Amino acid sequence: MRTSMKRRRGYEIAFLAFASLLAALPVLAQNYPSRPIRLIVPWPPSGAVDILTRPIGQKLSENVAQPVVIDNRPGANGIIGSDAVAKAPADGHTIVFDNITGHAINATFYSKMPFNSLRDFAHITLLAWVPNGIVCLPTLPVKNIKELIALGKARPGQLTYASFGVGSSAHLAGELFKTMAGVDMLHVPYKGGLPAITDVLAGQVSLYFPVVPSVVQLSRAGRLRLLAITGAKRASALPETPTVHESGLPGFEATNWFGVMAPAATPPDVVNKLNTELIKVLQTPDIRERLLSLAYDLQSSTPQEFSALLKTETEKWAKVVKASGAKAD
Repeated sequence: MRTSMKRRRGYEIAFLAFASLLAALPVLAQNYPSRPIRLIVPWPPSGAVDILTRPIGQKLSENVAQPVVIDNRPGANGIIGSDAVAKAPADGHTIVFDNITGHAINATFYSKMPFNSLRDFAHITLLAWVPNGIVCLPTLPVKNIKELIALGKARPGQLTYASFGVGSSAHLAGELFKTMAGVDMLHVPYKGGLPAITDVLAGQVSLYFPVVPSVVQLSRAGRLRLLAITGAKRASALPETPTVHESGLPGFEATNWFGVMAPAATPPDVVNKLNTELIKVLQTPDIRERLLSLAYDLQSSTPQEFSALLKTETEKWAKVVKASGAKAD
């Protein structure tokens, strides 16, 4: 009897503790954020994720009346920065802005990962879609994709293409292009977009498959020739630039997305508040104008929609990774 009463008392205490926790969740959200938000970018400065993050982080800081500290933590194809967030306190004060490479491609590209993107993160919202581009120096004797394919076939193995890392979206876009176009090109990986662009500008590499926002200004200034973009449709910011699909490779598409995540155990009310605040930022006219001009296709989502997208994209890119034969070093 005493054992039964003790057990019942234990259940009552556990129930009361759980009820108290549930009651506290709205209070947590009301008081959130109570200190600076650390926004980790798992890529170097000046890349497409970083370019997207900074104006959004600044506006978010203004709206929530707390500093938003941008913390660039590049390395291991985005794994280092995201892993830091997965293991951070789940209170919404450490979040990550990342992309398709870090949370869909890596899942298959690496045989072992320190986290599972579907299980170990709270998915807050999608931010944007953006295509890769195919760029070269104006001195390369090609002005469109058909001419590039012809040059590649005339010079097998002589063309080189840069990416911002083995297993990155740029790498896989290049491998997909090689396969569909039937050209032999050498992949030259870099640790980030800036060193890749630097060597393309210096003539050390023939081509680059960058995320478009990182090269828009260089293209407009005439320093790089943007031959085509890899999306399913033309970018509104670059209406004169054709897609690879319409330029001679029907069906070619390689599009990136960017999103926001927090540690998995982050309280739902905090996740929802972050979702609301970030969508509010994306709807701000000056933010929209600035980012749309750089070819970001801004799109938000509910946390549930973002989770579903991540699952679908992980399955989709697993097939591309396996077909390409690309593996982690």
